[in-house]
Amino acid sequence: MASAGGAGRGGGKGDGGKGDESLARRAWRQYLLQLQQHPLRTKMITAGCLAGVSDSVAQKLSGYQKIEKRRLLLKMLFGFAYGGPFGHFLYKFLDYIFQGKKDTKTIAKKVLLEQVTSSPWNNILFLFYYGYVVERRPLKEVTTRLKKQYPSVQLSAWMFWPIVGWINQQYMPLQFRVIFQSFVACCWGIFMNLRARAMSLKQA
Repeated sequence: MASAGGAGRGGGKGDGGKGDESLARRAWRQYLLQLQQHPLRTKMITAGCLAGVSDSVAQKLSGYQKIEKRRLLLKMLFGFAYGGPFGHFLYKFLDYIFQGKKDTKTIAKKVLLEQVTSSPWNNILFLFYYGYVVERRPLKEVTTRLKKQYPSVQLSAWMFWPIVGWINQQYMPLQFRVIFQSFVACCWGIFMNLRARAMSLKQA
């Protein structure tokens, strides 16, 4: 009887594991279906959620006892309203310019074009949004801080994002490029948040 009971419990755990795995697969298939049927909306929601994760982690690492909901929502709004749509149209535009070519020279051109156009713009916009909207600092103070912070932030970006861009263009299908970028941006956002926080403390 004890053996039969043990076997029954073991079987239950096995079934539960299969059930969990099947649920994960179904969720992933549903996500891929939404990505295919509603690509822009799905990328916007994904970027917004990942921005929220990024900021939550950054707040905890910065020593916040409680999550600042206003800041969290504003970061999610940035990812949803800007990050997702911008990436969606950027990668479509790059593929349109280079006609979907995948050779090494074309990928290098794509990465270079992205790094000299969208990368500086994204970092300037983020720093301005963080200071003026999230922190609600005066415009004059924001522009002053932007001039001081931007060069080092952009230099750090050029040391990191070209590698991400190369991997993205080389190995990711078009529909997954924004998703991949959003995952990496989640980690980059933590770095940017901590950097901005450190600069704020120095100037306080």
